[in-house]
Amino acid sequence: MLSIRLICVGKLGEKFWKQACDEYLKRLSGYCKPEVIELPEQKLPDAPTSGQLAQALEKEARLIRDKIPAGAAVIALCVEGQLLSSEQLAQTVGKWTVSGTSRLVVLIGGSCGLDEALKREARLRLSMSPMTFPHHLARVMALEQLYRALNLLEGGKYHK
Repeated sequence: MLSIRLICVGKLGEKFWKQACDEYLKRLSGYCKPEVIELPEQKLPDAPTSGQLAQALEKEARLIRDKIPAGAAVIALCVEGQLLSSEQLAQTVGKWTVSGTSRLVVLIGGSCGLDEALKREARLRLSMSPMTFPHHLARVMALEQLYRALNLLEGGKYHK
C-alpha cells in the first residue's frame, strides 16, 4: 500500500485547520497510509540577515531529511515549482507508483520556505499557485489534492 508522509515545518494553530486536515487524512486512509510530521520552525529575528535565514533553513532541512524514508519520491511545495493540474498530479503519482514507488513525501516549509538544496533534491518541485497562501492552508490544499489524485486514479467521482 502506498505510504504518504507530509513533513511540515510549523504547527497548525487554529482548530479549523486541524479539522480540515483530519478530514482529508481520513479520506486518504481509504487509498494509502497517510501521515503528517510537524517539525519546529526555527526562530528568527524580525528582520533576519540573509545569513541568519540561510542558517535557519539549513537547520530545518537537516530535520526534514531525517524524516524522509529511503527510496521515497519527494515533492517539495514551493512557489517556483511546476504548476500542475489535478489530473497531471494524479498522472505523475500514478506513474511513480506503477514504477515501484511505495513511499511519497510532501515537504511544506515554514513561513520562510524551504532550503534551496533540499528543493533541488526533490523529485518534483510543485507550485500550487503563483499566489501566496498561509502554510496552514497549503497543508490542507496538499492533502486535498493528494486525496483528489488518488481518487482520480481509482476512477472515483470526487473530481468533476
